[in-house]
Amino acid sequence: MNAPLRETKAVQKLMIVDCDIHPIQHSPRDLYPWLSKRWIEHYETFGPHVRVGLTGSQVFPRMSYAGQRADAYPANGGPPGCDLDLMISQHLDPIGVEAGMLVSLSKGGMEERNQDFAQALSHAVNDWQMEEWVRKEPRLKAGVVVPQEDAEFAAREIKLRAREQAYRQIIISPRSIEPLGRRRYWPIYAAAQEVGLPLGLHPSAFSGGSPSTGGGWPTYYMQEHYGFSTGVAGNIVSLIFEGVFERFPGMKVALIETGFTWIPALGWRMDKQWERMRKETPQVKRPPSEYLREHFWFATQPIEEPDNPAHLVDVIDWIGWDRMLFSTDYPHWDYDDPRHCIRFQMTDAQRNMLFRDNAKALYRL
Repeated sequence: MNAPLRETKAVQKLMIVDCDIHPIQHSPRDLYPWLSKRWIEHYETFGPHVRVGLTGSQVFPRMSYAGQRADAYPANGGPPGCDLDLMISQHLDPIGVEAGMLVSLSKGGMEERNQDFAQALSHAVNDWQMEEWVRKEPRLKAGVVVPQEDAEFAAREIKLRAREQAYRQIIISPRSIEPLGRRRYWPIYAAAQEVGLPLGLHPSAFSGGSPSTGGGWPTYYMQEHYGFSTGVAGNIVSLIFEGVFERFPGMKVALIETGFTWIPALGWRMDKQWERMRKETPQVKRPPSEYLREHFWFATQPIEEPDNPAHLVDVIDWIGWDRMLFSTDYPHWDYDDPRHCIRFQMTDAQRNMLFRDNAKALYRL
């Protein structure tokens, strides 16, 4: 029996924690029950005011179908990700999802420039995902969506939502106005450490007003998608070198939809530079790779596919099998099916950690 088939059969026997599921509203009206009259009128009169680099560029293949699986459109005519029954029948049940982490990116305030409106949207989205998804399907777990550019409000929202056990992480965008290690964001980290919830960094269309890549605005989606990794790498460096983990030693960070094969090289490079210039950053008490190993977890999707799948094993050996999280990115076009996407051999212990146990420990499920 070849390795992919052997792994497929093993996965079919294993309950899975999916660390990246995207719910979306059927229409903006879905949020109206949790918005005040003022903000409903504001939405209908003025609409959102966002910084989005790819607005209007629905390019093939990724952005056709608005970046979603063509088979995930529900019969009710809404967008993929808006129908709980379809999500259950198409995704949760067939692959054996024991728990699914919701990452709600749409209209969550991260991309909104009007900070008062961002507060209202964030609060409404958090209510919406709880009432329309989690209470109806207990396998789903909510992520507290907050506008990271309003750190004081974000901290209050985190503490409010953490009172309910169904909220299992905090979602912010790594495409921030400033690098995330800057102290303007520290109230978010203080709140995260206080309530004991990990921080989930997931790229969004929101760009913070700056180009989404270090080389400027991309021409093609391929460039945009690759920028997910390079952008979050800069924020990892910022968090470590600005002393965030010395100040908040209990903070945990999950990197979602950013890949992971580049992590070892980043660790090696940070250590080399720190050894040469460590006097500049006395707040960094240990080699940066140690903070990387201790405070970060890495979701698999979009999993890299080298010609020799065993090369991924070498990378994970460096990262640590206990730091890997499985994710599908449902219902997006580059969805990773656990029955097919893992092409390298694992021990039973490694398989259990990757598909289930690491996430259950991180999110305290």
